[in-house]
Amino acid sequence: MRKLSKRISALVGATVLGAGGAAAVGITGAAAAPPVRQTSFQMVRSGATVAANCLRGAAANVTIRSQGPVEVMTVSADHLPPNKEFDLFVIQVPNAPFGVSWYQGDLDSNARGHAQGTFIGRFSIETFAVAPGVAPAPRVHRQDAAANPAFGPIHTYHLGLWFNSPRDAAAAGCPNTITPFNGDHTAGIQALSTRQFRNDQGPLRRIQP
Repeated sequence: MRKLSKRISALVGATVLGAGGAAAVGITGAAAAPPVRQTSFQMVRSGATVAANCLRGAAANVTIRSQGPVEVMTVSADHLPPNKEFDLFVIQVPNAPFGVSWYQGDLDSNARGHAQGTFIGRFSIETFAVAPGVAPAPRVHRQDAAANPAFGPIHTYHLGLWFNSPRDAAAAGCPNTITPFNGDHTAGIQALSTRQFRNDQGPLRRIQP
């Protein structure tokens, strides 16, 4: 009887262990992916600067670290024109027309063309914008819209860096096109972007807290 009891106990234990393993693996047979809390990538010259053959050598290294409810993003750029101001945006797609775009902050280059900034926000797979309905919008500048268009949730996983001034872009040998990508909507062209990533696979999507 004691031998039979031991055999039954061993069989029950193996069954429970197998069931636990199956639960951990899941129905599809694949283990749940662990959270991705850190990533690094580059920003490269934008399509506009490549086409104009300007800003040669310019690039930025980006690191994102999840803190749980928010992420901390560090942007470190080199070989920019010295002593100039730039504007950083989180954008829907890396090239024109850029889609939904969020003004994240500023980067100022020093005398050696280096610029660095740290930003705290939501830079992950959960980064999105939504406008459930049309509502009046503040008219601070003459270019401002009077109301927003309604749209469903749109994820914004790319980054773009713009010259703060068309004059600064022209001084760097780039086109002096005026764009709305600064606080008063009189920025220059896009300098750097994450265009090496597919439109729907921007690098902010990597972080899955």
